[in-house]
Amino acid sequence: MGNQLSVKHALQILKDSGKKHTQTREKMLHYLAQSNRYVSAKEVHLNLLKESSRLSQDTVYRNLHEFSEIGILEETELNSEMHFRFHCSAPGSDHHHHHFICTVCGSTKEINFCPMDLIQEQLPGCLIEDHRFEIFGKCEACH
Repeated sequence: MGNQLSVKHALQILKDSGKKHTQTREKMLHYLAQSNRYVSAKEVHLNLLKESSRLSQDTVYRNLHEFSEIGILEETELNSEMHFRFHCSAPGSDHHHHHFICTVCGSTKEINFCPMDLIQEQLPGCLIEDHRFEIFGKCEACH
């Protein structure tokens, strides 16, 4: 998994954030870690339904957003739907990079180049507070 968060570390972040540790949350985190790609809430829900027929899609979606808010997950929009993946850098890491994201399977590749230096030159006097740069297409397996 490289620099990707471990499930154990993610559970600690959950605890440190005052969030409750539940079996459902732990199962979601395990599924996301094993997937190691962007997945939709629907995919996570369908996978967890195999073990618990009482789990609602709203619960899954709410938990995914909470995980994202506290830095466990990254999120992006693919095909007009939010997708989530384990954060590929541990909190506090200074490893800055961007992603190529496959629009078919959701797999990612790190891009170890940031275009912000070039963009900053085009915006003199502006204070950039944050940025997001993603490239979308089909990976080798899906092409």
